[in-house]
Amino acid sequence: MLDDYSLAELRERIDWTPFFRAWELAGTYPAILDDDIVGETASALMDDAEQMLDRIIDEKWLTARGVFGLFPANSDGAETIDIYTDESRTEVASQFHTIRQQIRKDNGKGRTRPNFALADFVAPAETGIGDYIGGFAVTAGIGIDAHVARFEAKNDDYNAILLKALADRLAEAFAERLHERVRKEFWGYAPSEGLGNEDLIKEAYQGIRPAPGYPACPDHTEKEGLFKLLGAT
Repeated sequence: MLDDYSLAELRERIDWTPFFRAWELAGTYPAILDDDIVGETASALMDDAEQMLDRIIDEKWLTARGVFGLFPANSDGAETIDIYTDESRTEVASQFHTIRQQIRKDNGKGRTRPNFALADFVAPAETGIGDYIGGFAVTAGIGIDAHVARFEAKNDDYNAILLKALADRLAEAFAERLHERVRKEFWGYAPSEGLGNEDLIKEAYQGIRPAPGYPACPDHTEKEGLFKLLGAT
C-alpha cells in the first residue's frame, strides 16, 4: 500500500497532451502552447492548471493512494492466466480471462498475422517456466468531491472541470510512476533504466502496462478480480 503519495512527485510525471484534448484543444504538448490557432488559449489554460496544482499540493486538496502486488503466474496455453497463492504454484488464487484479438490481420505478404491475447505474454504452465504478473490500482482523487461541490455551488463550472481534469492527469501520472518504481525497485528487472518523461510517455520501457477497459484488455469485469486480488477498495 502506498498511502498519501507525494503529489509534487506525481506532478513531474504528468502527460499534458491528453489534458488539452479533454478541453478539445488539438495538439501535442509542449508545441501546442505555441500553436498559431490554439496556442494562446492553451497557454492560458496551462497557467490556470499550474496555479490550481499549486493549491492542490500546498493545501492538500487531494490524496493519492495506490496498491500493487507481484504474483507467481502461468497461462493455461490459451486465453487464461492463473495467479497462484505462492511459489509452490499448486493453488490458484485468481484467474484473469483475457480476450484474443478477433480481426483478421494481413502482413502484406499473403499471410495473416497472429491474433494476440494478454495470456500469450505469460509462460504456459506446461513449459515448466515459473512466470510472474504484476497488478496495481491507483487513485489521486480522494477528497475531490468537496472541492468540486464548492466550485459548483458558485456556478464555477470551469474550475470544477479543471480540478477533475487535473485529478485524472495525476492518477495517470501515479500509474506511470508506480510502474517505473516496480521496474527499477520493487520487482527490479530494469534497475538501471534511465528514461526521461518523454520516453516514459512513449512507453520506451521494458514491459507492458495494460488495463481493463482498454483495447488489450477490453473486459471491464476483470477489474473485480484484480481489486479482490489486491485488496483494493
